[in-house]
This record gives sequence, structure tokens and C-alpha cells, in this order.
Amino acid sequence: MKRRLLILLMGVATLVAYGQQQEFFDPTRKQAKPKEPYVFSTDWRLQVGYVQNWQHSNSGNMMNPYLHGVEMGATVDFNLPVHFSLQTGLLYTVTYGIIEQHWPATSIEAQHTDGDYIRHHIMEHQLSVPVRAFYRQPLWRQLSMFFYGGPRFVVGLAQPDYLQLHLSDTYGSVIGSKEALEAMGIRTENYDRYAVNDLYRFNMQLGVGGGFEWDKYRLQAGYDFGLNNLAKTRSVAQQHMWEWGWYVSFVYKL
Repeated sequence: MKRRLLILLMGVATLVAYGQQQEFFDPTRKQAKPKEPYVFSTDWRLQVGYVQNWQHSNSGNMMNPYLHGVEMGATVDFNLPVHFSLQTGLLYTVTYGIIEQHWPATSIEAQHTDGDYIRHHIMEHQLSVPVRAFYRQPLWRQLSMFFYGGPRFVVGLAQPDYLQLHLSDTYGSVIGSKEALEAMGIRTENYDRYAVNDLYRFNMQLGVGGGFEWDKYRLQAGYDFGLNNLAKTRSVAQQHMWEWGWYVSFVYKL
């Protein structure tokens, strides 16, 4: 009997010593999820979408057109720990808009119409480099939500203004005549707004956005706020013009 008791005590002591070195499975304890090891990687993506730019000024002497168009390009994400990433890339934007510049009727035949006006057909070509910080939040299976923010550096390539003149015949020296408008410095021929030094080419913007990601696909939307003045040639000293824009893009990971 004593021998059996001694063997039992030795077995219990052995189990206790072993248990201090080994971790036993406890069904009542919440198991910690294994941490995903961070591995540096990059994701290349293609994107295309709709964009609307708004050029607005603090002076009535400048046009304030809405320009609608397409933005396309490629981006690269540098993946960081805890669902963060940094993104940059190169995007090309082409937009188009129409705006009219009106004056009161200045001739007998124009008094029964909309008066004298010039219709501007403006087309804008730009290249931009976004620099954005991303955060992705997994939701369900391959579905995630993401948010981002950061600057965008925009360079204007060309901004031609195609003019259509709707001016009445000249009855003496009237403001509505083509000659009088040109004497006031108002252009009546087609021109590039960058080439004639109306606008600066560089535009720094600060934007925010977000969207959803499923597998290799993203649907995102954002808004960029122009920070610097684009008015190069000013009719008044305090004249400023900014360009803001919003967009909706479809993105595919290669």
C-alpha cells in the first residue's frame, strides 16, 4: 500500500513539473489569434474613372467653369504593418467644359436676343502624382473598407480655349464689338491659357477619400482641394483662382 502511494505521489510530482514546462490546452480560455508576420510587398494597380474639376475665383473678371472628364493611370502601394500602406503613381486627366461670357445688347438687332456673348469651349490636360496614406479595415471574407488622405501634385499640360463669338454688328464704338473687346484685353481668338500666361501650370492639392475593396477590385471616391493660386495674369491685385475636383474611380490590382 505504501509503495503504491509513493508511486502515485511521484507521478503527480512528475506531471506538475512537466506542466510547468508545457502549455496544456484549456477549452475555457480564449485562444489568441496568431499575428500575421509583416512581409514588405508592393501592389501595382490600374485605375480609370470620372472626374469633375471646378475652377473658381474671387473675382468676376475670371471664368469659373466646371470641367468634366476622365482620369486614368497606374499606382503602386507600399504595404506597411497593421493594414497601412503608402501610395503613389502617375495619373492623366482630360476634362472639358463650356462657359459663356455675356454683355448687354449693344445693337438694334441684338436687343431681341441674349445680347453679345462669347462661348468658351475649354479642354484641360493634366498629369498628377498622388502621395497618399491608406488604411484598410477588413470587414468580411475578401471585403474591406479603406480610407486615405494626402497631397496631389498636378502639372497642367495644356488648356486650350476654343472661342465662338456671338457679337452684334458695330454701330460706332460699342462694347460689344470685337475690336472694342480686344482693346479691353479680352481675347477673341482661340488660345492656350497656359501659353499666354493666364494661369500657372503647377497646382498642389490636398485630398481625402475612401471606398471598398473586394479581392483585386476597388471602388473609390475622393475630393481634392487646390491650395495655391493659379491666376498668373491678374486684372486686379487681389485676384485668385483655385481648382478643386472630385472623382469616382474603378481600380484593378495587377
